Amino acid sequence: MKSHLTNDIKYFDYNATHPPFPEILETCLAEYLEGYFNPSGITRFSLKNQGKIEQTRKYFSSITKGQEKQFVFSATGTEANYLLIQSLRVLYPALDSVIVSPFEHSSMYAALESYGFTSDLIQTNKTGIIHLKDLEKKLKENPRPVVCLYAGNETGVIQPAEEISKLTKEYGQVFYSDLMQGFCKVNVPYSLFDGFTFSGHKIGAGMGAAVTYLPKTDSRFQVFGGGNQENEHRAGTENTFAIECLRRVTEIQLEHLEEKNKRLSHFQSLLEEKLETLGCIIIAKSSNRLPNTTFLILPIQSVDFFLLGMEEKGVLVSTGSSCKSRAREASKSLLHMGYSEEEALRCIRISTGYFTNEKDVNTLLVAIEDLLHKFR
Repeated sequence: MKSHLTNDIKYFDYNATHPPFPEILETCLAEYLEGYFNPSGITRFSLKNQGKIEQTRKYFSSITKGQEKQFVFSATGTEANYLLIQSLRVLYPALDSVIVSPFEHSSMYAALESYGFTSDLIQTNKTGIIHLKDLEKKLKENPRPVVCLYAGNETGVIQPAEEISKLTKEYGQVFYSDLMQGFCKVNVPYSLFDGFTFSGHKIGAGMGAAVTYLPKTDSRFQVFGGGNQENEHRAGTENTFAIECLRRVTEIQLEHLEEKNKRLSHFQSLLEEKLETLGCIIIAKSSNRLPNTTFLILPIQSVDFFLLGMEEKGVLVSTGSSCKSRAREASKSLLHMGYSEEEALRCIRISTGYFTNEKDVNTLLVAIEDLLHKFR
């Protein structure tokens, strides 16, 4: 599968959004232009589109070993997270707080607040891994559901899901996880989670489709009402084009997962070895991380000018979560890990993916070295 990225841009912001797979999107678009019928209609053409949606639901059931009817398609990762948390409110109508990791996407905290939950944050340190003893203490003092993402969108740190699952089951609680960064990047232990979410644009399927896996079949779990689509969990006409793209890209990503990760791990080692010689500090370097993610503290203060300089050189990196980067606020994840606000404001994230090659990595390193020398 070839990249459509030009030589003018070296892209290192895969965690924000993965460049689309053009051949897949073009094929799916051609099919949509021929079969644009509303999947909720009664004609055989509509039923054919509904059948495609159900086949995709069945596919995700097969790769995760989950129940088909518990998969719900929506438009964005934020919407998927809201549905996940809405199901908590239905399950626990009197509950006032939830045990939550300090590394969640902002949409998860917003969803918790919207449904009337306060977030009881689990302690952590510079490893970027939650303190399991603190989690156990919270569960023992006040047993409640646990929300903890699988892989950090900034640090790439993978949380100890097996141990978290064991603790939650010991105290009879559900364990929800945002899999936006883990899905199709590593082998995910789906069976450990009672509910989870993931999104198409994070893996190269384009915008428009995300997934919530609900803890059980219950028609009261509903992010939107007013229609019976998605087994009454999410009213609104399904985006058949985006859902089809999501399935086909998932198939490609999983087919090449092992080979891709060997390549990205090699790039990660090249990057971090060189960056450390330039005075950069790699966040959570010794922790189990995604092979595509490097979060680092630059040895300079002029981060905004550095990023502009990188863009002028045709190299795109970011300061972290795409929902926060424009605001240029200190990463709350880093503050919880024990870094100072000054250190957090000197951080950038480099994230690679399916289309990254070694030539791009070398170009990135040359650009970083040149700018660091200029700004020192």
